[in-house]
Parts: sequence; C-alpha cells; structure tokens
Amino acid sequence: MRRPVATSFLSACVVTLVVGGCGAGDKAPAATPGADVASGSGSAGAGDGDLTAPLVDPKGTKVGTVTFSDVEGGLRVSVQVDGLPPGFHGFHVHAVGVCEPDSANPADPSMTGDFLSAGGHIGAGAADHGEHAGDLPVLYVNRSGAGSLTTVTDALTRADLTDDDGSAVMVHADRDNYANIPERYAPNGPDEMTRNTGDSGGRIACGPVQG
Repeated sequence: MRRPVATSFLSACVVTLVVGGCGAGDKAPAATPGADVASGSGSAGAGDGDLTAPLVDPKGTKVGTVTFSDVEGGLRVSVQVDGLPPGFHGFHVHAVGVCEPDSANPADPSMTGDFLSAGGHIGAGAADHGEHAGDLPVLYVNRSGAGSLTTVTDALTRADLTDDDGSAVMVHADRDNYANIPERYAPNGPDEMTRNTGDSGGRIACGPVQG
C-alpha cells in the first residue's frame, strides 16, 4: 500500500512541531459532513482549493482547525489547536466524516463513546496501525493547551478524504506508539488494540473534512 513520505514517523518524517495558539474556544455546532462551520481566527492557513476540518471537543467547543493542501509529493497537513490537555496525542484521519459525541461505532453499534461515529482509521483494513493511510505524526500540546504541527503525506489523497462517507480528523487522549512494541516486552507481538490504535486512547477532538 502507499506509504507516508517518510518511512519512519519518529526518525525521518518531515515534521515541524511549533507550539502556538490558534485562538480557538468559541462554541461550534455538532460537526457533521458538509456542515458550514466557520474556521474563524483559528484557521490553519486555508486557501482556495484547500480542505479543512474544524476540530471540536465532545462539548461542541471549537479547539482548532486542520487544513489539507496540495503540494509536490502529496498533501500538506497543517493543524493548530488550543484548549487541549498538555502532552503528546495520537493524530489520525478516520474513515467516516461524522463527529458526534456519545455515538455508536459504525462497525459495532454495541460500542458507544465520544466520536465513535467517525469509525476507524482510513486504511485500517489493509494493515496494522503504523501503516494505515490515515496515520499521522503525534501532535504535541504545550502546558498552555496550544500546539501546531505541519507534515506532508503521500498516503492520503483528496479522493480518500472526500469519498461517499467523507472522513474526519481525530485527536486522541494519549500518545501513539504506532504498535512499535519490542519483542522483549511482548514476545507474542502487540495485542489487537495496539495493532489497531497504537494505544492512543479516547477521542478528545474531531472534525469532519470539508471542501
């Protein structure tokens, strides 16, 4: 399958982590595909032809914006957030463009929780976590709750982001280990949860990708 521009998220990925605020924090309506949610002052530099994803927390408060721009070699992904817990957070693109708090998982309606409506990562059926098309570098948030990240990936295309059921950007509660568990710690390999999600925990911010 297609790989991100870099072969290793942590050692060779061309990532710029710049801590800064986006001035987010205004209240936004529940995020659904095609919803007209203004980007406001927290815009991550959206231009003509860019795709954007306004991020909201489970209470519906806007906490940031993600922008996808066409560049040589793939898509540039730019995110700015404010008002999130400090630390490293898993950062992915999920397969369904619906961001509803306390919702059911499309693949298993018996599972409910914040933003489960967005389904799993794009490409989750093709490989274990760390190789999903929707896997992105971790997002660092500083002690003030602000952070930003810019990276380029060739694993995602506009078609992936804008297919019939859309897509959504997700920020997770915990850091992402990309299922990189040394055999000395797990002789039988990582368990199913680690292979699926990298142990990145709950979903704390979500935004449907919009044209």
